[in-house]
Amino acid sequence: MDKIDLKYGDKLIYMEGIIVDIKAGCIEMDLKGRLGKFKVPMRMMISDNKFELGQIVGFMMSYPEVICEVPDQHYISNMKKLQKKEVK
Repeated sequence: MDKIDLKYGDKLIYMEGIIVDIKAGCIEMDLKGRLGKFKVPMRMMISDNKFELGQIVGFMMSYPEVICEVPDQHYISNMKKLQKKEVK
């Protein structure tokens, strides 16, 4: 994969959240400051102890940036297929 120059790639900000759900392989947290929810694979979480609901987590994050103006038709097609299966 080629390196892409992001306009704001070096603007890391510290964020915090609270663990609200723990599922097989996934942790969901509410971001402080009413910024929404964030799900990450458990393999990306760092802790010396077992994860528990209500724990506060901190992490560095940058702003998401659109890197291609044209939507990826392959992903759109797959999303539509999944939506049709969910309706049934």
